[in-house]
Amino acid sequence: MPVTYLELENFKSYAGVQRIGPFFNFSCVIGPNGSGKSNLMDAMSFVLGVQSRDLRSSQMKDLIFRPPGSARDENLTAKASLVYVEPDKKKGDATSNTDEEEEGESPEKKAAKKSRLSQKMPMGKTIIFSRLITSKGTGEYQVNGKSVTFKQYEAKLASIGVLLKARNFLVFQGDVETMARKNPKQLVEMFENISGSSELKEEYEVALRAKEEAEQRTIFAFNKTKEHKSERRVLKEQKEEAERFHSLLQQRTALKTNHFLWLLFHIHSDVQLRETAVTELQESLSEHQVVVAEKEGLLKKAKKEASKARSQSSAKDKLRIKLEAEVDKLQPSVIESSEAIAALKKRVASDTKAVTRIEKEKTTHSDKLAVLEEEIEEYQSKEEELQNEYDQLKQSESGGIGSLTEEQEVQYEKIRDAAAVASAPPRRKLQSAVRGLESARAGAAKVAEEKKELQGRKEDAQRSCGELTARKETLEKSLEKTRAELSKSESTLQTLQKTASDYQAKRSVIESQLDTIQNTLRQAKDDRRKDKEEERILSAIAALKRHFPGVRGRLVDLCRPSQQRYNLAVTVAGGKDMDAIVVDTKRTAFDCIKYLRDQRIGTATFLPLDSLQIPSAESTERLRAMAEHDKRYRLAVDVIRVGDESNRRAVLYAVGNTVVCDELNVAREICFQPRGGRGGEERIKAVTLKGAVISKAGTMTGGVTRDDVNKAGGRWSDQKLEELRSKKEALEVEKETLDSEAGRGSGSHTARAEDLRNTIGNLRNKEQYSKSDLEYTKKKLKEQVTLLKSSSKTFAKLEKATTEAEEGVTEANERVERHRQEVRDVEEEHFAPFREETGISDLRAYDEAIGKAREDFVKNRTDIREHLAKVRLTAKKKYEDEKDFDSKLAKALKKKTDHESQLEEAEETEEKLQSEVSEIKAKLADAESTLKQAHEAEQEKEEVVREARSSLKEAEGDYNKVNKTMSAEESDLMVLRQKLHETLQKARVDEVELPMLDAEEAMDEDEEEPEDSQMSESATRSSSRRSSSQSASQETNASLSEHFSQREAPNVSKDRREAGKVDFSTIDEDLKVRRSASEEEKLRKKFESKISKLTQEIEGIAPNMKASDAFNTMTELVKTTVDDFNTAKEDGRRANETFNKVRKARSHKFNSAFKQIDAALKIIYTDMTKSSKHPLGGNAYLSLDDSDEPYRGGMKFNAMPPMKRFRDMEQLSGGEKTVAALSLLFAIHSYRPAPFFIMDEVDAALDNVNVLKVCNYIRQRSDDFQCIVISLKDMFYERSESLVGIARDVSSNSSRTLTLDLTKFDRKSSGGDKRSRGGENADEAESPKKPRTIAAGAE
Repeated sequence: MPVTYLELENFKSYAGVQRIGPFFNFSCVIGPNGSGKSNLMDAMSFVLGVQSRDLRSSQMKDLIFRPPGSARDENLTAKASLVYVEPDKKKGDATSNTDEEEEGESPEKKAAKKSRLSQKMPMGKTIIFSRLITSKGTGEYQVNGKSVTFKQYEAKLASIGVLLKARNFLVFQGDVETMARKNPKQLVEMFENISGSSELKEEYEVALRAKEEAEQRTIFAFNKTKEHKSERRVLKEQKEEAERFHSLLQQRTALKTNHFLWLLFHIHSDVQLRETAVTELQESLSEHQVVVAEKEGLLKKAKKEASKARSQSSAKDKLRIKLEAEVDKLQPSVIESSEAIAALKKRVASDTKAVTRIEKEKTTHSDKLAVLEEEIEEYQSKEEELQNEYDQLKQSESGGIGSLTEEQEVQYEKIRDAAAVASAPPRRKLQSAVRGLESARAGAAKVAEEKKELQGRKEDAQRSCGELTARKETLEKSLEKTRAELSKSESTLQTLQKTASDYQAKRSVIESQLDTIQNTLRQAKDDRRKDKEEERILSAIAALKRHFPGVRGRLVDLCRPSQQRYNLAVTVAGGKDMDAIVVDTKRTAFDCIKYLRDQRIGTATFLPLDSLQIPSAESTERLRAMAEHDKRYRLAVDVIRVGDESNRRAVLYAVGNTVVCDELNVAREICFQPRGGRGGEERIKAVTLKGAVISKAGTMTGGVTRDDVNKAGGRWSDQKLEELRSKKEALEVEKETLDSEAGRGSGSHTARAEDLRNTIGNLRNKEQYSKSDLEYTKKKLKEQVTLLKSSSKTFAKLEKATTEAEEGVTEANERVERHRQEVRDVEEEHFAPFREETGISDLRAYDEAIGKAREDFVKNRTDIREHLAKVRLTAKKKYEDEKDFDSKLAKALKKKTDHESQLEEAEETEEKLQSEVSEIKAKLADAESTLKQAHEAEQEKEEVVREARSSLKEAEGDYNKVNKTMSAEESDLMVLRQKLHETLQKARVDEVELPMLDAEEAMDEDEEEPEDSQMSESATRSSSRRSSSQSASQETNASLSEHFSQREAPNVSKDRREAGKVDFSTIDEDLKVRRSASEEEKLRKKFESKISKLTQEIEGIAPNMKASDAFNTMTELVKTTVDDFNTAKEDGRRANETFNKVRKARSHKFNSAFKQIDAALKIIYTDMTKSSKHPLGGNAYLSLDDSDEPYRGGMKFNAMPPMKRFRDMEQLSGGEKTVAALSLLFAIHSYRPAPFFIMDEVDAALDNVNVLKVCNYIRQRSDDFQCIVISLKDMFYERSESLVGIARDVSSNSSRTLTLDLTKFDRKSSGGDKRSRGGENADEAESPKKPRTIAAGAE
């Protein structure tokens, strides 16, 4: 037993200095809850290095003993010391197993022999481990009184086998359950601490990181080498491309110059023609403007008179609004006043009740005081009477016997205990005889009881047979009636369900139709909300048509499906192109885009008819022929009508060769099945009438968006809405009629069906219960008949057994009397001297007379005092005396008076408000009459204004027609000027050098300009000189904000002058000829195509002029990176060798511990689960997820109790988990055995059988290690070698301990050295009230 004593000083609940022990090889700590058992466990854990946070404390100061209610002493310290004795391996354990003195020993030998406890102390080196807590809350470690560091302290504990990290010496309360609940990762972490492989964890991680970093450096060096080699190849190719670059640049510059000369020549000519037409239209516009001014004067005069009438009407209306506002303003006050009056009335009523209640409490207060005083006096008088009665009883009962003083009573108790010890041998014989007598009496009583019970059973069986026969007949009749009612109810329910099913089907059809109509109407409503956006788009298209004659309109407006059923299919087939704007040429599309951007109208898609790519005529005709042969589909272009056939090209572009199919299966057949066995045939896009699409690539799209449905239904048809509304109303009427016929509430189909189901369910239950009851009754009747027959046979046998039992009782009674006399003789030897001293002749009679009375006296007096303390009558009386009902009543009366006065004021305020409201309402009626007359006068003046406005509108219409024509010309002119400006600007941006006229020719061109524009041109030239240094990008941004509608604008004059300076003589005469729009577009495309090809070729080259120098530099880099790669590869090899070495060492430590613990676990678990019924025991084992590197995976712990199949640990019972966890703990302890093992209530979840198994295992291993267990189960601690009892000292409110050496109660059996404690209970059987003598091993 390495741990001998534990010394505590002011630790938790242990006050002062206490020495606890000695602890034997198998010691149990016992005591009631709250006595301090867990604090003893915490003290052992604390001295063995466990941190305070694991001991139910947040800081060290919390571990110092502080009595509750006492002042906080900041100077208190605490200390815990553990006395450890290292076993002397040479001499062995010098404990003595002699429990009894040998007969015939001399007194000298007895005195020389050491005490029992000293004999059991181990011999060897003593080490005292101590841990202190200073008053400041800091800790200190000591070994044999010398202060050491924590590492030294931990090393010293490790030297005796105590490992703090693994905790191989400690099992806290709940650790067993925690062990059973550990997941695989937690088990691995625990095994790492136990095996010591965690010590290599940091080294392992460092080696792993070094290995990974070396691998990354190797990969980086390899990739870098590969990258440099690739760059060297690229640089070589770039050298060969640089030479072609300059030649292509020269070709593109010449082509761009010819292109810009051709554009400027024709734009400059068109601008001059448009300017002449605008001048003529301006003169006509001035004449119409004079007429409009006259009409505006007449309208202004009429508006003035109408405004005066509106002002008068408005003033009257303001007066009406003001009066209405006053009424509305007063109305909340009236309502608020009414609510306040109601609230005050409630408060007055509440106050009246409160006054009545207080007066009533005041009346009953004096009665309550009187009752409390009487009760206090009553209990005080009871205590005095009880004392007097006991004194009298003591005098009267002792009579001639005499009485004892208090000291004599104490002496009498000691003599009685000594007599009990001396009379133990004859008393044991007496007990044996008494047990024999009781056994004989019990046997006789048992036989008599069996006889009586048998007679009763026989009578009960006869009575039960008659009752069961009658019950059987009743149940058969009831079952037949229930089956008839059940059949009738089921037939009624089937009829009702059929009717309800028909009703539900009709109602579902109506609701489905209503939902469809409602969705259609809701979508139509959404379409109306989008009308404003549609109007904005149409307005923009109209503006484009005015400015650009080549604009045709939106494709959706230029065509429509031939039938309504094709609406959705055509919408899906055309897609976003249906909203596109159709124009004649690509040039017109560019002009429209420029116009939309400048006017900030928005964006749009344009379809130029001259450049659209459409399917070939051969493919279209081939598909049309196929469609005519197979009527299930048709070309989408054939189901679309176009107003102008010139727009058919746009329709062909939008839908292509898409076919419209009736169903999706037809579309699949066309798109996926080969046609005529011809290979390489063109794929087809198909659209179904419901909107499903199969593209040319073979992808399938199902369903349509809400926008598609709106486009399909609202663009080409806005009808049937009224029909849908009428149909909706008719369906709703039909639905209401159907509901009224079906009924509502309890008369509906559902309610009646539910009632019938409930009835059928009840009848079926009744049938089932009746059937079961009938079968049970028949079974019971058969059993009672059998029982009646067997009872008659057994009754005769019991008659004979009764006679034999009575004879045995008589013999046992005689033996008891004989042994009882022997006990009396032994006791007389002890009691005789005491009788002579006290003069009491019969001590037994005195004990019978006075002992019971004294116990009753002490008990009754304690009850009276406890009652007075519990009920607290004195405190209640004081509390009632302090109550003041007069002031409380005065406050309640004052509160009531205040509320009554507030109620009177509120009623007066309400009357005033009602009067004011009536006066204002009368004024409001007069104001409304005057307002009506003013409205009539206003309407007359408005009629005059409308006539004047109509006349002005006619004049403005004529003016607008001329203005519109002029605006169109100006807009066209503005577009041409803008195109001229953009062309010149683009030439500058593209850095195209245009050929210019000589200085003399340029001067002649300037003289031809009108005189009114000379100043503008001069300013333009000056501005041009100042801004010549600005970049081309700045000019581009400025052109977007300038206006091109004014002839005198600086930018217009500048562009005109610059265009006049261009020398157009260098271009071919063929380019000066005026062409049609389509021919011009083809020529422009030709220029752009050539320029684009050259640009693409130039941009594709991207030459690197420094490629040669870069190539030489890269060659040197390749050599350097190859050397770096070889170095990194060698570093990686060395890092991998180091890592493998650490990995093998760590795995070896872990696997060694795992194999040993797993083998021990199987043996221990088998031993702990063996029994007579299951001699082979159970099976438990551990398994690893990764045996190569087990610490990186998980570990599974499985246990199979005897005769049970394999299950997870979570599915085992609490006791089975505990046994398995304890087996694992003992197996772990066997790998790294500590000299002692401390456990806290590990048997909490075990039944008696498993407790006995665990206890036997610990006793078997007690020679290998010391075990200290906290337990509350007698079956566990009664088999230990010593008990440490912990109790609560009420006087100091601290824990005290007592130690009991149980080995002195052991006795050797006849078969050997096996210990037994059967005699301990036998000694106490006769006198259970006498406590066992306990030797105080502490204090």
